[in-house]
Amino acid sequence: MYTFSNKLKTFSFILMILGALGVGYGFMTSHKSFEEVEHLLAEESHHGGGHGEEVAHAEASHGAHAAVETHGDDAHSEVDEHTKHIEHVQHQIANRPWSALYVAAFFFMMIALGVLAFYAIQIASQAGWSPVLFRVMEGMTAYLLPGALIVLGIAAASHFIGHNNIFIWMDPEVVAHDKLIQGKSGWLNIWGFIIRGLIFIGGWSLYRHFSRKFSIAQDTAEDKSNFKKSFRISAAFLVFFIYTESMMSWDWIMSVDPHWFSTLFGWYVFASMFVSGITVIALITIYLKSRNYLEFVNENHLHDVAKFMFAFSIFWTYLWFSQFMLIWYSNIPEEVTYFVTRFQDYKLPFLGMVVMNFVFPILMLMNADYKRIPWFVVMAGLVILFGHYIDIFNMIMPATVGDRWFIGIPEISSVLLFAGLFIFIVFTALTKAPLLVKGYPFRKESEEFHY
Repeated sequence: MYTFSNKLKTFSFILMILGALGVGYGFMTSHKSFEEVEHLLAEESHHGGGHGEEVAHAEASHGAHAAVETHGDDAHSEVDEHTKHIEHVQHQIANRPWSALYVAAFFFMMIALGVLAFYAIQIASQAGWSPVLFRVMEGMTAYLLPGALIVLGIAAASHFIGHNNIFIWMDPEVVAHDKLIQGKSGWLNIWGFIIRGLIFIGGWSLYRHFSRKFSIAQDTAEDKSNFKKSFRISAAFLVFFIYTESMMSWDWIMSVDPHWFSTLFGWYVFASMFVSGITVIALITIYLKSRNYLEFVNENHLHDVAKFMFAFSIFWTYLWFSQFMLIWYSNIPEEVTYFVTRFQDYKLPFLGMVVMNFVFPILMLMNADYKRIPWFVVMAGLVILFGHYIDIFNMIMPATVGDRWFIGIPEISSVLLFAGLFIFIVFTALTKAPLLVKGYPFRKESEEFHY
């Protein structure tokens, strides 16, 4: 039985406290007055800041004010444009802590959801190599219910408290002047969004509850009835998952850009969550084994987990390239704007994540021998996780904060907050049952697995 060490528990609490303080600081400093934003843009203009259109507006503002007395209606029009622009930047700055919190919350939630899908696949396919890792997977999926509720809560709070900081389609004033969003309002409405989210979370959590229940019951059972039940519900869950994961990706991520859509988007998000979840399985397994808790896990198991990390990094790249290439080649204005904004304002994180999520894994994990070296897998895994955090960052931030992005206190603090919560929940769950599935039919095959 695993014992949650006081050091690790203290570490998780420290992360949460530091994260909460940083998140609070981010919210407190995000409410800029009109005059503060105007001054900020003027300074950027004076120092040649890299905010393109905003700098141009700032440069024009003095002329607009000076022209009020002499140019009548034209001057008033320029002042109105200047005012609207300042208010737009003001809103983008206010969006940043909400968006940083949402990105981090979704990132850790998707790790748990990816692991749940991977776990169901192992049971439904009756895999013989992975049962020794089942309790690690079950511990990780304990985060899914609270993590998903937090994501849904942040999205709803940004509407009810934060004045539609993340999803513009939640703003009635925007919808009233946007025919395209009006056409999608049958799907994109706040109560439909919340109800669908609760259905997704309910279905995922029910599967997790019963699969965990049957897994523990099988440890002491004299027959294989619990294994058979687990097999049946896993097969059913995978059908439910593939539909709800796609709809979740439309609701929780793609709708931040309600004018844009991609038919590949559900698969793209799935690939990111799957490889992230598998990577964290590897990291936690290596940690537990280093603490002498998983003596039945050998280098062959680590090799296979790392092999999945490698394979799904390639799969993610295939989907990224397919989505990008088809939209770029067709050059349809309402589609290509998604990538134009990312190339203009997010070139470093946008191209950097391709290096971290494809180039780095293919160079580091292609060799079979390297997949068996724990420290090497940890190094590759940390880069992959950071790359997929940046992937989620690139999905959310351009639509919510525009070119006002930065990896600073709000972003780092949000990651620390949810990392601490994730560690606490997962390692607490690991203490609730033995780390080896004793009654599972393929246990012996898994313990003796060699590749």
